[in-house]
Parts: sequence; C-alpha cells; structure tokens
Amino acid sequence: MGFPQTRPRRLRTSAAVRRLVSETRLHPAELILPMFVKEGLTEPRPIASLPGIVQHSRESLRKAAAEAVQAGVGGIMLYGIPTAKDATGSGGIDPGGILNVAIRDVVSEVGDATVVMSDLCLDEFTSHGHCGVLTPDGTVDNDATLAAYAEMAIAQAAAGVHMVGPSGMMDGQVGVVRQALDGAGYADVSILAYAAKYASAFYGPFRDAVESSLDGDRRTYQQDPANLRESLREVELDVAEGADIVMVKPALAYLDVIAAVRDRLDVPVAAYQVSGEYAMAEAAAANGWLDRERIMMETLHSIRRAGASIILTYWATEAARLLR
Repeated sequence: MGFPQTRPRRLRTSAAVRRLVSETRLHPAELILPMFVKEGLTEPRPIASLPGIVQHSRESLRKAAAEAVQAGVGGIMLYGIPTAKDATGSGGIDPGGILNVAIRDVVSEVGDATVVMSDLCLDEFTSHGHCGVLTPDGTVDNDATLAAYAEMAIAQAAAGVHMVGPSGMMDGQVGVVRQALDGAGYADVSILAYAAKYASAFYGPFRDAVESSLDGDRRTYQQDPANLRESLREVELDVAEGADIVMVKPALAYLDVIAAVRDRLDVPVAAYQVSGEYAMAEAAAANGWLDRERIMMETLHSIRRAGASIILTYWATEAARLLR
C-alpha cells in the first residue's frame, strides 16, 4: 500500500492556514521610523524624491512621533537639517542645534514609549557634505572626526536620546563614542552601529532630504559594494568596541550580507531599507506597475527573513498599522 500523495499546497489553501504556518513574522516593535526635522520650518515640507515623506517642523515632528508610537513602532531615528552649515559641522554639537532640540522635543512627547535614536554623523551639518572634518588637502581626517563624534554623542545624550547611531564609517568610531558616553555618565545610552554601510547609489533621495552639499563621493570611508568579508571584519570590530546593535545599509541589495552577519554574531542585527529602495517602489506603484502594499510587506519580510530583527524603513508607521 502506497503512501498518500504529499501535497504542500494544502498549507496554502487559505489566509488562515498560511498565517498559521508562516515561517517569518514581522512585528511593529521591530520597525524603526527615520524622520527628518528642518530648522526654521513652520509647516512640514514634502520631499519630492521621497513621496509621502517630509521634512518636519518641530511641531509636526512631535505629532508624527506620537502617531508612530500609537502604531506601535519600536523606535524613531532622527536626522536634523540646519539652516547654516560650516566646515566642522559645529551645528551637530551645539546643544541648541536642530538635532539636539528635536531629540528633546521627541523625548518630551513620547518619553520611554519608544526608543528615541539619533544619527551621529557630521554630514548634515558640514558645508562640504562629508561625514567628518577635512584635512587641508580635502581628505577626511579620521582622528579629528572621532573627537567631534565624541562631543556629538555627549550632546545627544544630554538631550535625552536613548540610542545613538554612529554612521560615518570612521575607524574606531564605536569605541570612541562608547568611551565618551561612559566618561560623561551616560553608560545607559546604547549604540546602534552602522557597521556595514556601503558606498551605495541607493542614497540619492536621502541626500535630497537632508539637503546634502556633498561634492564628490564617500568611497574612501564607506564600504565597496563588491565586498562581503570586509563587512564581517567591520561588524566584529564594532562589537569588540562596544556596539550594542550592528546594522547593514542598504538592505535589499545586501540581503546576503545581513544573513552572513546574523550567522556570525549574537548581537541584534538591524538593516536600513534606504531612501532609494523606498522611492523605487513608490514610483513604480504610482505608475500602476506594482501593488504598493504587497511590495511594502514583501520587501520587509525579505529583510526579516535574511536575519535582521530590526528594520529601519520609511514605511514603519504604515506597516505597523497593517501588522496590528
């Protein structure tokens, strides 16, 4: 007597059955919403290359942060856009600078109901658009930049941030930031390290969002998209220096990197679904070429399936509402 025919399709016959046997699950608490706040705005300003995303005023930022918390998102990552920039990015260190003010605003609004994070990098604040201080010949000075990052970390911690995100890809940045925070009495402020951040073409809309003044590229300090083993060395160094979470950026073109990092390390792994990934999907959906909601959830599931337990995405609030 033969065995009954195996029919895997039986486990796909209805939404309830598919939900029951789903191998990969998303939860709103795993989603982080990146948010931009621009100094001097009185109303939110749309970002043309990021449909549906805005540069916030301080007031609209507080409102959107509260809405994200209500939807259940796990965290908010803040980026500040100053009205004036200089060669050293001093606005990122100034306690009265827009990013530090925004941190205080959001923490005042949501308290500990979500994790308030802040980008720890100089590129939004420098007149040349690079992530660090430049030498006279125009190259990024790694060690001078680390000194600025240490000051920036303390300023953000003093503003009340729960987690800092050093994103400049300077050698030794995590260790310097950890030492600075501990030395200033902020040992409980954690570090989400942009550990594998690639020199990617997917960042274009983000640079519009922060009004980047970059002339040139960042290939001398961001990673080569062709390399994987280099990323594993980078993330291991960051963990050794004190990173609490490591992140791969971008996400969709680097799912193999996310999987490799997840296999190698036992700390939480994050991934950033960056502006170009979001903008491509939104543009295709606007033209009727893709089903927007399905693409949103499919891409997020792919990042989760690859091994990221935390996802930064511009869809965070919307996706969180769909998942509840």
